[in-house]
Amino acid sequence: MQWANFLAKEAANHSLSLEQTAALLKYFNNENLGKSEAKLINELNVDVVAFKKWMGEIYNKFAQSYPELAISNNRDKLEKLQTYLRAKYNSELDILKPLAAMKLLKTLVVRERLQQEPWVARRICKFLGYSPLALELVGRYLDKMPDLSLKTLLKRLEKKRVEHEAIVNANSLMPYEYGVTEAFELSWEQLDENAQSFGCLLSLCALADIPLSIETIEDNKKQEWLSAIANLLELHLLQQKSKGIYCLNPLIRQLFQMKLNQSNKADEAKTNFAAMMLEVAKLIPQQPNPEDILNLTPHIPHITEVATHLSQYVGDENLITLFTKLAWFYQGQGLYQQAEYWLQQCVEVTQSRLGLEHTDVAASLNNLAGFYKSTGRYSEAEPLYQQALKLRKHLLGENHQDVATSLNNLAQLYDSTGRYSEAEPLYQQALKLRKRLLGEEHTDVATTLSYLALLYESIGRYSEAEPLYQQALKLWKRLVGEEHPHVATTLNNLAALYCYTGRYSKAEPLLKKALELRKRLLGENHEDVATSLNNLAQLYESTERYTKAEPLYQEALEMSKHLLGDNHPDVAISLNNLAALYRNTRRYRKAKPLFEQALKICEQTLGVSHPTTMTIRANYASFLRETYH
Repeated sequence: MQWANFLAKEAANHSLSLEQTAALLKYFNNENLGKSEAKLINELNVDVVAFKKWMGEIYNKFAQSYPELAISNNRDKLEKLQTYLRAKYNSELDILKPLAAMKLLKTLVVRERLQQEPWVARRICKFLGYSPLALELVGRYLDKMPDLSLKTLLKRLEKKRVEHEAIVNANSLMPYEYGVTEAFELSWEQLDENAQSFGCLLSLCALADIPLSIETIEDNKKQEWLSAIANLLELHLLQQKSKGIYCLNPLIRQLFQMKLNQSNKADEAKTNFAAMMLEVAKLIPQQPNPEDILNLTPHIPHITEVATHLSQYVGDENLITLFTKLAWFYQGQGLYQQAEYWLQQCVEVTQSRLGLEHTDVAASLNNLAGFYKSTGRYSEAEPLYQQALKLRKHLLGENHQDVATSLNNLAQLYDSTGRYSEAEPLYQQALKLRKRLLGEEHTDVATTLSYLALLYESIGRYSEAEPLYQQALKLWKRLVGEEHPHVATTLNNLAALYCYTGRYSKAEPLLKKALELRKRLLGENHEDVATSLNNLAQLYESTERYTKAEPLYQEALEMSKHLLGDNHPDVAISLNNLAALYRNTRRYRKAKPLFEQALKICEQTLGVSHPTTMTIRANYASFLRETYH
């Protein structure tokens, strides 16, 4: 396959537009491979902004299908995509020399059979383009037909080529790989209907390892699947990499897809595949732990394939679930760019499919707002929360639990930005509505109790906050059990209240319990773990155990930077805390740059009037006065 044809095929597989395809072919032709972005822009004499725009769009489309591309490193996107495409092309090309091709054929076909027709065997190798894949397919085909002469086989291959050339000539956009296509056609005729259908179904998977767990299949389907897998393996149309893990060669996948699209069962197969992947997606929890991530990772490329190329085969009632679950998978690992992409896609797809006035559109707006809030992008979150609340009231009326959710979420945002007088009545409305609709014993009631307590704590109304925390903690333990992240969060918050009121002996065991729970449930590298480390360090600092506090502050700071990036409010808080410790231990030279960094981050992300910014500014001003005198 020529490099240009390979690029065109990749462009089609990744749904690139005509303009994006043209850019891919132009920027990635053989002459430009290996050139840096700056050199390529200079030699092609193209606009820098336009070039970066095209490359960004193209890269993002490939990254949707291949999660390994989304993992950030120090190389630029151009170099990374060049390397990836070249490696993929080489793996597909893999052409042998004539002698090596004959040697491979001899390992696949009984020697006496080749000795009877040696010249025909060489002609077959040449006809197949010395492709090891085509040779493997032909070898398996011959093995199933021991009485077939090589001469007859060659005639069949030639006939298939004539048939396909006519089709290709009539459709210039149809991909075609000489050698492999003819060999595949012969193998296809050897498959029973069940195996043909199964191969077409597998072709809808992403170009990634395919986990096939027979144990999870319904009993009436198990034997069909086992039989189909055996048939496909026997003809080398499917490969097994390890127990339960299979893969399709990219060319075989493409040929199966062509067969599927030519049949009258394409829509049915795509609907069934989308339903299967949706059921797996539903297993993704909102806060996946390390075990969840390990178990779900093999399925993510295939769920992504449905979201990217087959979302039209997902029912309206499940559309939001597909995109939201993908976002949860990435957000749970701190991969925020990917999480944001899927939440934005969720808004766009639901609006396009369901219209602007639909409850799922409100939910998708709410979810995207929640993401922006969690990453400190409050100005982007607020209008989305307000849109979601307005839409829910309009569609569902004032007395609905989704309206209560929106009230609670908007209150959280106001709370986070120091607008306490606006937050409190919304929390109270949400709590009253949830109790009336859901009863006193419900997780949503516990959630609002916790947030209202946190607000009271923030404004120094400790006597009102404490009983709310205690109510929430009892509710969480009763409703979700002792081993749950919500229990850890409430323990952490109640402990913080005890610290503020000087009850350190009551706070310390709660903070340790919260940290231990979070590490076990969420993994060692999670933003909630960083919060617990910070809080325990603050307790140690408040009780003058500085040598215990410092390493915890440092660990929390590094973890926050790793998970959230250098320019995040939580990073600023960690910097401020560590600076305060250095100040208390008279290490002023270490403290000053940390205060300055913390203040700069808060001013840039939260604004100059945000309570957190004002607190850090006051701390820094106090530090400067102290060190000046």
